[in-house]
Amino acid sequence: MAGALPRSPLAPEHFPNLPVIKGVRFATAAAGVKYKGRTDVMLAVLDPGTTVAGVFTRSKTRSAPVRDCQAKLGTDPSQAAAILVNSGNSNAFTGHYGQTSVSEIVSSVSETTGAPEARIYTASTGVIGEPLPHDRIVAKLAELNAGLAEDALEAAAAAIMTTDTFAKGACAAVTIGGKTVNIAGIAKGSGMIAPDMATMLVYIFTDAQFDQTALQGQLAEICDRSFNCITVDSDTSTSDSLMLCATGASGVDATANAEFAQALEGVMMDLAHQVVRDGEGATKFVEIQITGAVSDAEAKTHGMAIANSPLVKTAIAGEDPNWGRVVMAIGKSGAEADRDRLSISFGDVLVAENGWVSPTYKEEDGAAQMKQDEITIKVDLGLGDGAATVWTCDLTHQYISINADYRS
Repeated sequence: MAGALPRSPLAPEHFPNLPVIKGVRFATAAAGVKYKGRTDVMLAVLDPGTTVAGVFTRSKTRSAPVRDCQAKLGTDPSQAAAILVNSGNSNAFTGHYGQTSVSEIVSSVSETTGAPEARIYTASTGVIGEPLPHDRIVAKLAELNAGLAEDALEAAAAAIMTTDTFAKGACAAVTIGGKTVNIAGIAKGSGMIAPDMATMLVYIFTDAQFDQTALQGQLAEICDRSFNCITVDSDTSTSDSLMLCATGASGVDATANAEFAQALEGVMMDLAHQVVRDGEGATKFVEIQITGAVSDAEAKTHGMAIANSPLVKTAIAGEDPNWGRVVMAIGKSGAEADRDRLSISFGDVLVAENGWVSPTYKEEDGAAQMKQDEITIKVDLGLGDGAATVWTCDLTHQYISINADYRS
């Protein structure tokens, strides 16, 4: 379905100029897994010495590729590694066929690239419940291996799309000890987005050296502030996978470097926001800022209740400053709230306070905020110091059209 949809009005103007990450090469191919006339398989091969970290969906119905990747984290980094991703079919809820497909692909990738099976990670994204035609992927491995190149990350980003309307990439560079360390990442995601880990896939590469345990911890921590704070439709995918690979090619150890952590967070936040901006049918990018909660966790609960409310999201789509729906979402969240201490603002416009509409509020001012492409909703609960920020998009007729026709 990718390519058939108009580009999101919230999309960036162009794909970024990503730096080459020494120690990893990429290739893409058209295997015809589901889509015709477009690339749908991506292979990345990583040099020996690459440290791999990952965070994955906690869905109870997670796919065979996710389970396989989870089992392989923390393996000996001294040997080469590889990542194989296909779009069009999620290889989820396919019984024993799912693991068979993973095993066949892993075995063939190992034979083709020379990387050990314990260091080969696969991912699949697309339709759930249909056996993966893995033979089509295996048939393309020789072509993929022969076409590996350092500068093919943009092509890799395009190959993993499903209902995405644009390829997603982000990068950063940081100087450590007089040497430059690069970070570059790609993502896919448009619908079924409510990560809980982490249909969303993210692959980030850096030439920094890193201890695996520290890399895993840093990835999980930043994920909680980025990918785990976005939602398009409240549905957690069976396939969500976020992997971070540190090749060490720069010779710079960034294990305890605060500037590297900040740069990595910038890349992850950029990619997370791009996923929301490409939310199926989205026309508005919405930031929800919660302050004054009993705790940060309760602030996030309130924020996600607002962000996931179909009534809030459809009001935003209709450019209706219906603050009553925000009040409703707060009240149903399950987190602590006091009606008479609440204040709500749309952008810089104070809408409600002290349990009722603000005496200074004018409907036309709220309506003007709703007409913006980027909207900020601020809620202060007046209860404590807890705070959180989450991001979402509006819910339009186009979301229904995309998902009503998804399997056809």
